[in-house]
Amino acid sequence: QARVSKIAHPAEAVVAGSAFAYSPEMTQTLTIEQIAKAIPDGSLVAIPPDYSGCAMEAVRALIRRGARDLRLVGVPSGGFQADMMIGADCVQAVEAAAMTLGEYGAAPRFVAAFKAGDLVMRDATCPAIHAGLQAAEKGIPFLPLRGLIGSDILAHRPDWKLMDNPFSTVDDKLVALPAIQPDVALFHAAKADKRGNVWIGVRRELMLMAHAARQTLVTVEEIVDEDLLADPVVAAGTIPGLYITGIAEARNGAWPVGLPGCYPPDHTHLADYAAMARTEDGFADYMQQHILTAPAAA
Repeated sequence: QARVSKIAHPAEAVVAGSAFAYSPEMTQTLTIEQIAKAIPDGSLVAIPPDYSGCAMEAVRALIRRGARDLRLVGVPSGGFQADMMIGADCVQAVEAAAMTLGEYGAAPRFVAAFKAGDLVMRDATCPAIHAGLQAAEKGIPFLPLRGLIGSDILAHRPDWKLMDNPFSTVDDKLVALPAIQPDVALFHAAKADKRGNVWIGVRRELMLMAHAARQTLVTVEEIVDEDLLADPVVAAGTIPGLYITGIAEARNGAWPVGLPGCYPPDHTHLADYAAMARTEDGFADYMQQHILTAPAAA
């Protein structure tokens, strides 16, 4: 089985035991199956919310390969992709500000796993998730945040520590939030170039994920010839290839949740999933129809 070495910088990631080896000079172009193999069991994986760029085709490949004990960080929340992986027994723990299918209701496989005691839920908030990732991005052990004080969430997060403001002359408390450094950031984007630069537009949480993570794996709608960083129109919304470990081309790779600016959510399919996943048997039928045997998007 492929293994990703724990390294100090994302540009030095290596997947041993596979054809995938990354050098600082070049992002690797991979298959979807190689993306899935490059995420070892037990990894801390940062994933974006449903309204951003979800690597759904890679998630289906992870499920097919039988991934286990993943620890998900929703940036800042988890939705359909997290619920599917939880239902497929791929996930050990979740840290997120919310787990929801939005207008389709509660995340049914998450709810079932949590009630059964099969899943650890680490409650967080949107600012707390971002602060933890920003600490990792900056290479520092923690960042302080004030807005959590007065909330009972502190009683459920012993790793969040109250501290005194060292620059204040009066009693002024802050909460120290430990850095969150994912082993892997996994997301989908509209395009990348052959140098490994990935255009994400306004989705700055994806930039933050790539900066914070040990390695970043991205699926894209297309790989283009032009240098995205050389074009001033798109350069500001482009993650440099320095932070990208591997890319895989996956047309409609965010289906069924959709990709803003490219194609909308498949509302009929999402509603069908929400209904089927309410029961274990229904979820098993969904898996058989849409993940294990059938092609993904039309």
